[in-house]
Amino acid sequence: MKVLLVYPNTMMATLTPLSIASLSAVLKKEGCEVKLFDTTFYKTEEISFEKKKEELLQVKPFTETAEYKGDLNACIKDFCELVADYKPELIGISFVEDTIDLGLHLLESIREAHPLIIAGGVGVNFNKELLLNSGLIDIICLGEGEKILLEVCNAHKNKNNFSNIDNLAYLVLISNPFDKIDEEEIFINNMKCPVDINKLPYPDFDIFEEKRLYRVMHGKKFKMLHVEIDRGCPFECSYCCAPALKRLQGNSYYRKKSTFRIIEEMLYLKMKYEPDYFNFSSETFLARTEKELTDLMILYTRDIGVPFWCQSRPETVTEEKVAILKTMGCADFQLGIEHGNATFRKEWLNRNNTNEQIISACQLLNKYEIPYTVNNLIGFAHETRELVFDTINLNKEIDLSYLKNMNVYIVTPYKGTELYSRYLKMGLIEEGAKSKQLLNGKEINRLYMTKEEVIGLQRTFPLYVRMPYYNLNRIKRAEKFDDIGNNVYESLRRDYIKTFYK
Repeated sequence: MKVLLVYPNTMMATLTPLSIASLSAVLKKEGCEVKLFDTTFYKTEEISFEKKKEELLQVKPFTETAEYKGDLNACIKDFCELVADYKPELIGISFVEDTIDLGLHLLESIREAHPLIIAGGVGVNFNKELLLNSGLIDIICLGEGEKILLEVCNAHKNKNNFSNIDNLAYLVLISNPFDKIDEEEIFINNMKCPVDINKLPYPDFDIFEEKRLYRVMHGKKFKMLHVEIDRGCPFECSYCCAPALKRLQGNSYYRKKSTFRIIEEMLYLKMKYEPDYFNFSSETFLARTEKELTDLMILYTRDIGVPFWCQSRPETVTEEKVAILKTMGCADFQLGIEHGNATFRKEWLNRNNTNEQIISACQLLNKYEIPYTVNNLIGFAHETRELVFDTINLNKEIDLSYLKNMNVYIVTPYKGTELYSRYLKMGLIEEGAKSKQLLNGKEINRLYMTKEEVIGLQRTFPLYVRMPYYNLNRIKRAEKFDDIGNNVYESLRRDYIKTFYK
């Protein structure tokens, strides 16, 4: 079976997708021939995600080392040529909501003659009507795809139908005897329990170009590999799709890999690819128990010893766990502050941690000299300027000794999230509103701030946090996107880089 995996990606976003590596490993293990078409290195947008972060003072200035393969037209041309030359029997395309338009654009280019097309990924679960009604996709895999994709390959090869394969959604023709017009409706097969992630084959990074494994962090380039520590999340954040996926797949959606499986997988990846860095792919790494972390630490320091980064929530950060991270060689940690007003954070984000827990977590990271990044969200529909400054002021309370970056994202209510449902019911968002990634957000009918005010605060956020008080009036002027505001911002930006990105 010849399979072509397609990954429409945000331009130059070089976090390697574990989903593709896992699917490729499963298919190859069963004897399938697999190739990948990846849009990462095509210039499909005006500015890359990471360069936009640099522009907003969220990462240290860097030079993009990978060259673009061409523009969107070149991307489509290369895709068509690969399909024509490779002649896959099945195309599997992965979507998140941000990349649906790009992915459909690619599929449109082979509309006239194409093999069976199956779509998967987080984005399909909440956009199945859009995708199936496009006429470009034959079937959709809801939930996780490792076992399902293999079953689809076998059924397709043996010319069987897909009615007995769980997790699939597709259009069926329904006869209407009253008006004699046949209608298509979406039919969904039974949902299968999530896979046992301890039994999956090791991820296949061979499917990616060598340069795809490299990522710039803090101004330096590293060969970085991603290791799935767990899958899902035990928390219920309103802006995240994990709670909806849990409802879709059942309470067993959140699963942790065993310590021995993690170490075995890392040993394999270390020997095969010789990475400079590991990313522990886990929504909340410190949700593991202290014993689990201790067991992992003992084996990791003995057998692996490669720098890594991970992320977690403030309420999971304890001194004992941070000490374990330090011993293991944690080189970067991401912490979700999200919002600085505890009442707003609880009501609109479903996050019940306190500001004291956030400050304490940062103090512990500073104490153990672990570099870290904090994540912040602004631009909620009910948010006022004063509430944004609650988040700014909370960041100001943090000892910035080991703080490397402040990510400031504009809230993006993706379909499937509780926040999206609440905004939709309140008329604060349109059904067909487009997602434009976390840096740009989604079109929301905000009650107290304009979009321009929100993005003005986004770009000046780090300045308000770190620059001396006497710059306050200049920073406020830099929120404006006129000639004077832009010039003031560029001047402040240069000073910020010289002072804080040495």
